Amino acid sequence: MHYTLHGEIAQTVRLDLEPGLDVWASNGSLMAYSGGVRWRLRVPGGLGGAVRRSVAGEGASLTYLETEDTGQHALLAANAPGHVRPWDLSDGPVVTTRGSFLAAWGEQIDITVTVARRAGAAFFGGAGLFLQRVEGRGTVLIHGSGDFSEHTLAAGEQLMVSTGHLAAFADTVDYDIQGVGGCRNMLFGGEGLFMTRLTGPGRVLLQTLKRMPSSKS
Repeated sequence: MHYTLHGEIAQTVRLDLEPGLDVWASNGSLMAYSGGVRWRLRVPGGLGGAVRRSVAGEGASLTYLETEDTGQHALLAANAPGHVRPWDLSDGPVVTTRGSFLAAWGEQIDITVTVARRAGAAFFGGAGLFLQRVEGRGTVLIHGSGDFSEHTLAAGEQLMVSTGHLAAFADTVDYDIQGVGGCRNMLFGGEGLFMTRLTGPGRVLLQTLKRMPSSKS
Protein backbone atom coordinates (compact mmCIF):
# COMPACT_ATOMS: atom_id res chain seq x y z
CA MET A 1 0.00 0.00 0.00
CA HIS A 2 1.39 3.38 -0.99
CA TYR A 3 0.41 6.33 1.18
CA THR A 4 1.24 10.03 1.20
CA LEU A 5 1.01 12.50 4.07
CA HIS A 6 -0.17 16.04 3.34
CA GLY A 7 -0.37 19.19 5.44
CA GLU A 8 1.45 20.65 8.40
CA ILE A 9 -1.05 21.72 11.07
CA ALA A 10 -3.68 19.01 10.51
CA GLN A 11 -2.20 16.26 8.39
CA THR A 12 -4.25 14.14 6.03
CA VAL A 13 -3.34 10.81 4.44
CA ARG A 14 -3.87 9.70 0.85
CA LEU A 15 -4.05 5.91 0.51
CA ASP A 16 -3.57 4.41 -2.96
CA LEU A 17 -5.73 1.34 -2.63
CA GLU A 18 -5.02 -2.01 -4.26
CA PRO A 19 -7.43 -4.88 -4.99
CA GLY A 20 -7.20 -7.46 -2.25
CA LEU A 21 -5.53 -5.15 0.27
CA ASP A 22 -8.22 -3.76 2.53
CA VAL A 23 -7.94 -0.98 5.10
CA TRP A 24 -9.33 -0.55 8.61
CA ALA A 25 -9.91 3.12 9.51
CA SER A 26 -11.30 4.89 12.55
CA ASN A 27 -14.91 5.99 12.29
CA GLY A 28 -15.27 9.54 11.02
CA SER A 29 -11.79 9.60 9.44
CA LEU A 30 -12.92 9.08 5.83
CA MET A 31 -12.70 12.50 4.17
CA ALA A 32 -13.05 11.59 0.48
CA TYR A 33 -12.60 8.62 -1.86
CA SER A 34 -12.65 7.75 -5.56
CA GLY A 35 -15.59 6.08 -7.27
CA GLY A 36 -14.25 2.53 -7.18
CA VAL A 37 -13.84 2.42 -3.39
CA ARG A 38 -16.43 0.66 -1.25
CA TRP A 39 -16.70 1.06 2.49
CA ARG A 40 -18.80 -0.39 5.26
CA LEU A 41 -18.85 -0.57 9.02
CA ARG A 42 -17.30 -3.75 10.36
CA VAL A 43 -16.59 -4.99 13.88
CA PRO A 44 -13.12 -6.43 14.57
CA GLY A 45 -13.46 -9.56 16.67
CA GLY A 46 -17.21 -10.10 16.19
CA LEU A 47 -19.79 -9.59 18.95
CA GLY A 48 -17.27 -9.94 21.77
CA GLY A 49 -15.06 -7.35 20.11
CA ALA A 50 -18.02 -4.98 19.74
CA VAL A 51 -18.79 -5.16 23.46
CA ARG A 52 -15.17 -4.57 24.47
CA ARG A 53 -14.78 -1.69 22.00
CA SER A 54 -17.96 -0.02 23.23
CA VAL A 55 -16.82 -0.25 26.84
CA ALA A 56 -13.44 1.16 25.81
CA GLY A 57 -15.09 4.21 24.22
CA GLU A 58 -13.69 3.39 20.77
CA GLY A 59 -17.06 2.71 19.16
CA ALA A 60 -18.30 -0.78 18.34
CA SER A 61 -17.17 -0.74 14.71
CA LEU A 62 -14.48 0.56 12.39
CA THR A 63 -14.69 1.75 8.79
CA TYR A 64 -13.58 -0.98 6.37
CA LEU A 65 -12.35 0.14 2.92
CA GLU A 66 -11.91 -2.12 -0.11
CA THR A 67 -11.77 -1.96 -3.91
CA GLU A 68 -11.74 -4.31 -6.88
CA ASP A 69 -10.30 -1.69 -9.25
CA THR A 70 -6.83 -0.27 -9.76
CA GLY A 71 -6.03 3.42 -9.50
CA GLN A 72 -8.35 4.05 -6.55
CA HIS A 73 -7.62 6.19 -3.52
CA ALA A 74 -9.05 7.42 -0.23
CA LEU A 75 -8.28 10.45 1.92
CA LEU A 76 -8.25 10.12 5.70
CA ALA A 77 -8.20 12.84 8.33
CA ALA A 78 -8.32 12.88 12.12
CA ASN A 79 -10.76 14.91 14.21
CA ALA A 80 -8.12 17.22 15.71
CA PRO A 81 -5.05 19.16 14.54
CA GLY A 82 -1.95 17.03 14.60
CA HIS A 83 0.39 14.73 12.74
CA VAL A 84 0.39 11.15 11.53
CA ARG A 85 3.19 8.64 12.12
CA PRO A 86 3.44 5.10 10.67
CA TRP A 87 4.07 2.05 12.85
CA ASP A 88 5.56 -1.00 11.13
CA LEU A 89 4.05 -4.11 12.72
CA SER A 90 7.15 -6.11 11.82
CA ASP A 91 8.60 -4.41 14.91
CA GLY A 92 5.81 -5.93 17.02
CA PRO A 93 2.24 -5.08 18.10
CA VAL A 94 1.31 -1.52 19.01
CA VAL A 95 -1.01 -0.32 21.77
CA THR A 96 -2.89 2.92 21.03
CA THR A 97 -4.64 5.23 23.45
CA ARG A 98 -8.12 6.52 22.77
CA GLY A 99 -8.31 8.63 19.60
CA SER A 100 -4.80 7.75 18.36
CA PHE A 101 -5.63 4.93 15.94
CA LEU A 102 -6.20 6.23 12.41
CA ALA A 103 -5.82 3.26 10.04
CA ALA A 104 -4.23 -0.17 9.53
CA TRP A 105 -3.65 -2.55 6.63
CA GLY A 106 -1.65 -5.63 5.78
CA GLU A 107 -1.89 -9.37 6.36
CA GLN A 108 -3.67 -10.98 9.31
CA ILE A 109 -4.37 -7.62 10.95
CA ASP A 110 -5.89 -8.25 14.36
CA ILE A 111 -7.41 -5.27 16.17
CA THR A 112 -8.47 -5.98 19.73
CA VAL A 113 -9.20 -4.13 22.95
CA THR A 114 -6.94 -5.08 25.81
CA VAL A 115 -7.19 -4.33 29.51
CA ALA A 116 -4.42 -2.28 31.13
CA ARG A 117 -2.15 -4.73 32.94
CA ARG A 118 -2.07 -2.82 36.21
CA ALA A 119 -5.13 -1.60 38.13
CA GLY A 120 -3.53 1.71 39.12
CA ALA A 121 -2.68 2.53 35.51
CA ALA A 122 -6.16 1.52 34.41
CA PHE A 123 -7.97 3.96 36.67
CA PHE A 124 -5.46 6.77 37.16
CA GLY A 125 -3.10 6.63 34.17
CA GLY A 126 -5.22 8.85 31.94
CA ALA A 127 -5.49 6.36 29.06
CA GLY A 128 -8.28 4.39 30.72
CA LEU A 129 -8.90 0.77 31.63
CA PHE A 130 -9.09 -0.42 28.01
CA LEU A 131 -6.51 0.15 25.29
CA GLN A 132 -6.58 -0.77 21.60
CA ARG A 133 -3.97 -3.30 20.42
CA VAL A 134 -3.04 -3.95 16.78
CA GLU A 135 -0.89 -6.82 15.56
CA GLY A 136 -0.19 -8.65 12.31
CA ARG A 137 2.00 -7.97 9.29
CA GLY A 138 1.49 -4.49 7.92
CA THR A 139 1.29 -0.83 8.87
CA VAL A 140 -0.65 1.18 11.43
CA LEU A 141 -1.11 4.94 11.15
CA ILE A 142 -1.04 6.74 14.50
CA HIS A 143 -2.48 10.24 14.96
CA GLY A 144 -0.95 12.51 17.57
CA SER A 145 -2.41 15.84 18.64
CA GLY A 146 0.10 18.58 17.90
CA ASP A 147 3.54 17.14 17.15
CA PHE A 148 5.13 13.81 18.02
CA SER A 149 7.93 13.17 20.47
CA GLU A 150 9.36 9.70 19.86
CA HIS A 151 11.39 7.67 22.34
CA THR A 152 12.98 4.23 22.22
CA LEU A 153 13.36 2.82 25.72
CA ALA A 154 16.01 0.28 26.59
CA ALA A 155 15.15 -2.67 28.82
CA GLY A 156 14.36 -1.31 32.28
CA GLU A 157 14.59 2.33 31.17
CA GLN A 158 11.73 4.46 32.49
CA LEU A 159 9.93 7.51 31.15
CA MET A 160 7.41 9.59 33.14
CA VAL A 161 4.61 11.03 31.00
CA SER A 162 2.00 13.60 31.91
CA THR A 163 -1.65 12.58 31.56
CA GLY A 164 -3.01 12.99 28.04
CA HIS A 165 0.35 13.05 26.25
CA LEU A 166 0.65 9.32 25.58
CA ALA A 167 -0.38 8.37 22.03
CA ALA A 168 0.96 4.86 21.41
CA PHE A 169 3.58 2.41 22.64
CA ALA A 170 5.01 -1.00 21.85
CA ASP A 171 3.29 -3.97 23.44
CA THR A 172 6.59 -4.76 25.18
CA VAL A 173 6.44 -1.51 27.20
CA ASP A 174 5.07 -1.75 30.74
CA TYR A 175 2.41 0.88 31.51
CA ASP A 176 1.90 1.97 35.12
CA ILE A 177 1.51 5.11 37.26
CA GLN A 178 3.57 6.95 39.84
CA GLY A 179 2.46 9.67 42.26
CA VAL A 180 3.85 13.15 41.59
CA GLY A 181 4.92 13.40 45.25
CA GLY A 182 4.53 16.31 47.66
CA CYS A 183 1.36 18.26 48.51
CA ARG A 184 2.53 21.35 46.62
CA ASN A 185 3.14 19.35 43.44
CA MET A 186 -0.25 17.67 43.72
CA LEU A 187 -2.19 20.87 44.41
CA PHE A 188 -0.41 23.41 42.23
CA GLY A 189 1.67 21.47 39.71
CA GLY A 190 -1.11 21.19 37.13
CA GLU A 191 -0.25 17.53 36.42
CA GLY A 192 -2.79 15.87 38.71
CA LEU A 193 -1.95 13.23 41.30
CA PHE A 194 -0.18 10.76 39.04
CA MET A 195 2.22 10.52 36.14
CA THR A 196 2.21 7.64 33.66
CA ARG A 197 5.33 5.51 34.11
CA LEU A 198 6.53 3.64 31.03
CA THR A 199 9.23 0.99 31.37
CA GLY A 200 11.11 -0.39 28.36
CA PRO A 201 12.03 -2.03 26.20
CA GLY A 202 10.13 -0.55 23.27
CA ARG A 203 9.09 2.42 21.20
CA VAL A 204 6.90 5.18 22.61
CA LEU A 205 5.03 7.94 20.76
CA LEU A 206 4.03 11.01 22.76
CA GLN A 207 1.84 13.88 21.54
CA THR A 208 2.64 17.48 22.43
CA LEU A 209 -1.01 18.50 22.91
CA LYS A 210 -2.92 16.77 25.67
CA ARG A 211 -5.75 14.55 24.55
CA MET A 212 -8.18 14.34 27.40
CA PRO A 213 -9.89 11.05 28.32
CA SER A 214 -13.25 12.20 26.94
CA SER A 215 -11.91 12.50 23.37
CA LYS A 216 -13.27 10.09 20.78
CA SER A 217 -11.68 8.66 17.69
